[in-house]
Amino acid sequence: MEKLMKKFFRSSLITSLFLIALGLLLIFQSDAVIYSISYIIGGILIALGVLGIIKFVQGTNKESKTELDIVYGIVSVILGIIVIKNPQAIASIIPTILGISIVINSATKLQYAFELKANGNNLWKSTMVLSIISTLCGIILIFNPFKALTSFTKIVGIFIVIYAVLDMISTFTIKRNVKIFQKTMEEEITEAVVVKEEVEEEKTTKKIEKKKKAKK
Repeated sequence: MEKLMKKFFRSSLITSLFLIALGLLLIFQSDAVIYSISYIIGGILIALGVLGIIKFVQGTNKESKTELDIVYGIVSVILGIIVIKNPQAIASIIPTILGISIVINSATKLQYAFELKANGNNLWKSTMVLSIISTLCGIILIFNPFKALTSFTKIVGIFIVIYAVLDMISTFTIKRNVKIFQKTMEEEITEAVVVKEEVEEEKTTKKIEKKKKAKK
């Protein structure tokens, strides 16, 4: 369980740092980021398409190749070229994808806030507030009301940075709370073990006394 939580916190922190970097790049180097992402996605699509075409051409028998391979290959190559030629199309998709991811992640943190409340932990308030603000950032990115603005990528970058910072704060808050919870659990387990040992010792003592009385 402890290893799983460490892995979760590490991945959450890395994701937040990546989003901060992406947000800052969108703010200060928006055009370069959009073009780079377009070239990467377009290049991947073209590569997959070429591999599909090669697979069809090199197929030695009917079972190893199908018409879908050539269709998939051609369509992928065409899509890759379109993406590279139209980077602004990618710019309009990025906020939606990021927004959905943010909402899903924030919903998880929001659920954790309700669990904290149910356990009477005061940290639920700050966790819930951060989760709600993060969720709002995600919803805004999904519906993206900034499309009409020339600097909408910079605004998207600002929202991404805000979310990433809030997510880091929320992650550290949860991490601190988990440590407190684990310490409490360890103390309770230790107390339970001590009580159990005392009960068993008392039972053993009573048995010995009964045996002594029976001999008399």
